[in-house]
Amino acid sequence: NTKIFKIIGAIEIYEMMSWWLAKGVDGFRLDVVNLLSKDQHFKDDTLATAQEDGRKYYTDGPKIHEYLQEMNLEVFAKFPGTITVGEMSSTTLTHSIQYTKPENKELDMIFNFHHLKVDYPNGEKWAEAPVDFAKLKSLFNDWQTGMQAENGWNALFLSNHDQPRAISRFINPTTYHYEGATLLALMLHGMQGTPYIYQGEEFGMLNPAFTTIEEYRDIESLNYYDILQKRGSTQEEALAILRLKSRDNARTPMQWTANSDAGFSQGEPWINYGKTAQQINAAIDIDAEHSVYHFYQKLIALRKTENLLITGQYQYIETQDEVYMYQRLSEDKKHYLLIANNFSDVETNIETSFDFNTEKYEVLLSNYQRRNFSMTLKPYETIMIKVIV
Repeated sequence: NTKIFKIIGAIEIYEMMSWWLAKGVDGFRLDVVNLLSKDQHFKDDTLATAQEDGRKYYTDGPKIHEYLQEMNLEVFAKFPGTITVGEMSSTTLTHSIQYTKPENKELDMIFNFHHLKVDYPNGEKWAEAPVDFAKLKSLFNDWQTGMQAENGWNALFLSNHDQPRAISRFINPTTYHYEGATLLALMLHGMQGTPYIYQGEEFGMLNPAFTTIEEYRDIESLNYYDILQKRGSTQEEALAILRLKSRDNARTPMQWTANSDAGFSQGEPWINYGKTAQQINAAIDIDAEHSVYHFYQKLIALRKTENLLITGQYQYIETQDEVYMYQRLSEDKKHYLLIANNFSDVETNIETSFDFNTEKYEVLLSNYQRRNFSMTLKPYETIMIKVIV
């Protein structure tokens, strides 16, 4: 009976997906899709750490690739051109390669979240901790080189509905809002994979900076507000952690204008507007001298015209922790893109053994409007140059 119910359920899901594709949707983002197959022994985990919560028994299960191949055969293959991206909870690089290798006929690309846990001390989300930039770079490098070597494909992202705003997380946006937002944009768009932009990211929306528990709606945040206090935190300490880690940081209304309703609605929204809606919004940024939005437009144009951003071989360049440098190298090794990013709010000299000894280059994009490349990067500077060897 269990097998019959599974077969009927799968058929109904396939029919629903096909119905939407027949209507003309371009594809699907499949939520935590790597949880479809589970270890049927249903073992208990230890709960000794944040990572020992059972996930090793319910992620990337024994039949997950079989299930996705069947879904592809029954649905996606019947609608050529369909785009599929799988959200992968606690997955591995090895599995992600298998999910996205074209010859496996499973998915086009995957979201993984390892790089968004670099401020989780000992794997604990609900704690205050600085970003570990060395770990962030290491994870980017591992996934870029690993997927590239085995013909896998990344979905590139820093923000979504479950994550704090990236600029509030990785940057000091109080002084360097434009520089920080554009650094994150160029750093991500230069990598191998398909970049995703979350609503408001294109003009640098920040975490809302809620000051009371009544402003939160996310059930996980409300529960952890109580859990943190039971563990010994004061109300203000618990709120401080929510201001950093809550999913509601990304779920506030879109900030369109500087009007009192942020141009979102004349009614009362389900959740409050961010505290910076009057200063940071789409209307102001579009007209700004240094516009995050227009920087994104230039990046998107480059992704369409600069072939190395699609086909170039990713290669990491060793530097100090706060500087992230990499190149996208042509197959014939006669030209490459060099992308340099300074994750520091002070001017920084690049410490590297990389041999940059050519004068034949062009600055494609810089958030400091540079015409020449320098081994000294300004606060939160990002730059992309094209080099002819």
